[in-house]
Amino acid sequence: MAKEQINGNFKSQYRLLRDYIEEVKNTNPGFKAIGRDLLGFDGAFLKIEWHGQLLTTVGLDPNNGYYPLAYAVVEAETMLSWQWFLQCLRDDLDMDSRSKFTFMSDRQKGLIQAVERVFPCTEHRYCLRYITENMKKIFKGKIYKDSIRKLATCTTAVHYEREMHILKRLNKRAHLWVSKIPPSHWSKSHFTGRALSNVLINKMCEVFHSKLVDGRDKPIITLLEYMREYLMRKIVNVLKVIDKSLGLLTPYATNIMESVNKEANRYTMHWNGKVHYQVTGPNSDQWEVIGGIPYRHVVASIWVKAAHDPDVGKESFVTPIYTMERCKAVYSYKVYPINGMSMWPKSHGSTLIIEYHKPIGRSKKYRKKSHVEKEEATIGKKGKKVKGKSVEVKEQGPSKKAKIVRKARPPGSNACGGCCQKGHNIRSCLVVV
Repeated sequence: MAKEQINGNFKSQYRLLRDYIEEVKNTNPGFKAIGRDLLGFDGAFLKIEWHGQLLTTVGLDPNNGYYPLAYAVVEAETMLSWQWFLQCLRDDLDMDSRSKFTFMSDRQKGLIQAVERVFPCTEHRYCLRYITENMKKIFKGKIYKDSIRKLATCTTAVHYEREMHILKRLNKRAHLWVSKIPPSHWSKSHFTGRALSNVLINKMCEVFHSKLVDGRDKPIITLLEYMREYLMRKIVNVLKVIDKSLGLLTPYATNIMESVNKEANRYTMHWNGKVHYQVTGPNSDQWEVIGGIPYRHVVASIWVKAAHDPDVGKESFVTPIYTMERCKAVYSYKVYPINGMSMWPKSHGSTLIIEYHKPIGRSKKYRKKSHVEKEEATIGKKGKKVKGKSVEVKEQGPSKKAKIVRKARPPGSNACGGCCQKGHNIRSCLVVV
């Protein structure tokens, strides 16, 4: 009863849902800004009585931060749901079927088919983490994970084929498994470059969903308000960063240019008198495009060109999407507050509520982490990864991890399985073998 007074009633909020939608449309018109032509798609379960799925699309802003663009609540994650979501997105952004966006996803149910129907000309990237997780189910070991990573980060088709040949010598079955996934969907070496980004993981959607965990178990309108208010706060926080930023480029692009300049000092350039330059230096046989920012080879060439033309500057070769001017334009759109419930316009439509039988037990709030995520989290902590059961040893200062080897104990004994002593069990045992 207390939760219902705070968050609202599930069933009554569904009856008011159409009124709420009309209010949001009236108070927030014309929101159509995009940082660049790259959008990530993902879905998340709702932890409510009638279940459902939250579909989201998130882009990247000029400072390479995540930019939530659209979201919708649907009954299930199916091809028809994704198709409807993409059609709404197409109409709202005045796009057409020939739009050459770049989409990124975990290959959710029905999404690939929906994209092919609504946006047949788009480039569709597959999240590298999802590919790695699927491969790990069949081919165990760090060597295969590293091989996938090398293939994904290759910058030329020649280097990609070289890594594929190494994988084939290692395991022909693994090579065949990887060959079935076209490299244009997941390797830098085969990206078109239209997205001006070499992102390999659909992290923008993951970050956005992590901010909504506390709202996904609320009634429908409370959930939508939780998201709208979060977006209001996020835009304000970004505007604070914009006010503090100086210079032509965004902080993200400025930091990359600084590191690129250091690398460019290690290269020697020879000008042919026209528009071509010969590059000599470390890794001069590998080229990489950092999403519209000139790489070390190009910067070294620009320095030679600037010696003959003083009007040439490195920043002029950076794509406009990384300028502070573009960043300010993207965040010139705001999310506006709405009126109280009593002032919402009354819609004439009705919402059909399908009763759902809630299973026994408390519903889980957080999703299960994959094997790859658990492994990355373990390796990221202080110390090395430890197999087997681990315990926290409080008496030895900072928290440490240690492997426990179970000792044999007499049948029927209530002694500890770690040290064979009575009075405690292995969970609270402080003896590390």
